[in-house]
Amino acid sequence: MQAPRSPQRIRKHWQAGLAHAEARRWTAAATAFEQASALAPDDANVWTQLADAQRRSGRTDHAIAAASRAFALDSGSPAACRLLADCLATQHRHAEAAACYEQLEPAAPRDAGFLSAHGIALFNAGRHREAIDVFFLSLAQKIDAPLVHYRLGLTFMELAMKEEACECFRTAAVLDDGSIRAMALTLLVHESAQVCRWHGLADDVASLRDAISRVPPAQGHLLSPFALVSIDASPVEQRHVAAARSQALARTVTPLPAPVTPRAPGRIRIGYLSSDFYRHATAQLMADLLEQRDTTRFEVVLYCHSRDDGSELRARVLAACDRVVDVSALHNAAIAERIRHDGIDILVDLKGHTRNSRFEVLAARPAPVQVSYLGYPGTTGADFLDYVVGDPVVTPLDAAAHFSEKIAQMPWSYQPNDRQRALPPTPTRAACGLPPDALVLCCFNQTYKLIPETLDAWARILHGAPHAVLWLLAWNEPAERHLRAELLQRGIDNTRVVFAPKVSVSDHVARLRNADLFLDTWPCNAHTTASEALWAGVPVLTYRGQTFASRVAASLARATHTEDLVCDTVDAYVAKALALAGNTAALHAIQQRLHAQRFELPLFDTPATAAALEALYVRMHDRHLAGLRPDHLPAAV
Repeated sequence: MQAPRSPQRIRKHWQAGLAHAEARRWTAAATAFEQASALAPDDANVWTQLADAQRRSGRTDHAIAAASRAFALDSGSPAACRLLADCLATQHRHAEAAACYEQLEPAAPRDAGFLSAHGIALFNAGRHREAIDVFFLSLAQKIDAPLVHYRLGLTFMELAMKEEACECFRTAAVLDDGSIRAMALTLLVHESAQVCRWHGLADDVASLRDAISRVPPAQGHLLSPFALVSIDASPVEQRHVAAARSQALARTVTPLPAPVTPRAPGRIRIGYLSSDFYRHATAQLMADLLEQRDTTRFEVVLYCHSRDDGSELRARVLAACDRVVDVSALHNAAIAERIRHDGIDILVDLKGHTRNSRFEVLAARPAPVQVSYLGYPGTTGADFLDYVVGDPVVTPLDAAAHFSEKIAQMPWSYQPNDRQRALPPTPTRAACGLPPDALVLCCFNQTYKLIPETLDAWARILHGAPHAVLWLLAWNEPAERHLRAELLQRGIDNTRVVFAPKVSVSDHVARLRNADLFLDTWPCNAHTTASEALWAGVPVLTYRGQTFASRVAASLARATHTEDLVCDTVDAYVAKALALAGNTAALHAIQQRLHAQRFELPLFDTPATAAALEALYVRMHDRHLAGLRPDHLPAAV
């Protein structure tokens, strides 16, 4: 027989729940509200409080059920609506989260904060144009909300409306003097670089550095270490910002307890965590590496939170592994628990501080050995990552102080490559819009890697080689427009600048063979773009800096025996380009050597690269089994 519903008992549990919530004792609060909900099953407020307590105590599935009940009982409650949407977003169920807001009764009040949350739900669901409309509704109520201006900028970014995005970020930076200012300046600098709008950029970079230094440790997770990769930031600055972000993320994560029993013996289990298992540069580099692995010694599991683009490349990567675990809809704690349950020996993060990373998973310490590789060109600053895979050029041992991880060196280059990729027939120069007899100097890097100093150097080269043209990637229309104007100011007529449209990777590699020399950028070098050029037989001229990202092309040069194209000053870079422009026979000899020896060069010897990486994994695993702490692993001779 059901006990009578006593208002006094309901109030007692309700008040107990509120007291526990006030003291942030979320598990106890959830228990009290559960007792109240059993006595008052039709009270939407009780279910809302229960859902909030369950969410804060990490019981997301239960929170979704309770919030759904609350919203069903009161479809005019903005609080229940937003709470349900927030819980769904925690599990990356963004389409469902956005739909919640549409189910709220039309007459229900929607304040500026609610509308901002609705906008970000639409943003995460990929409904960007609708998100813009909702953000403007939010700003109509509170025009001076820096976070909404920032989110509006993010949305314009997704729609490739980069100049509009810049204006939003600049407004957000003006309106805030804390962490939002740092976030907004980060993207203002990046997006200004993407469109090559350099007026005032030096001042913005200085403001960004100042803003970053003022962000309190508790808000370090809002920083973007990647922003420092493409500006002239020192290794010390890069480590500082990466560590601030990693430490802040780790504060919100409860590490998993140490395993009670060792896992059963067998092959070494390698887990790769990434959102880039689709038509992406990381997958391009990894595909053949995974296919060449030693299946008798290693079991490989992909923890995939990538979009399924249906591409042949994605299918290739997934087929090359023993198992694929789709973790797209799992929250970070659940992913960590799954990795621990699977008995992964070495967890390899392929994202670092880049977009769509699930970096918090590693903070839970789901694997005994954790490694940063390939996706992020620098230190993660995390004390929960044991190793960073590099090589003697990008991660020399004398730079160890700039890395929180121990350095594990590949013998040649850290970068794997796909020797299976096609080298299609080359289109004519005329088909590419290039003069038939000109010296073609190219750079197909994204425009955010271009800086005024690089363009200064290129202009010097073009003035000294009047028979040369500059072949660039048409990344976006504003960048093309601004670059033409910048080069014209440097005395370079627009007839000497050719912009190539974005095409498929195979078509790009095919057209690359019309170039004579690839001019690299700094402080962020070409990465995959450089190896594509080398695969096509195009030499890469680079200027080596002090950071990982500024030494990648030098690493690739070492692995293709073209070290004489690595320069240590800008003047040397310009002089080398002019020397090659004046000695086309020498330049063509390098091209022919790259083409003829392609399969023998270390950079493209994928079986040897796979074996070298696996040898590093064995050394890491053996140290762990021996009870030894991680230590630097110099390149094997």
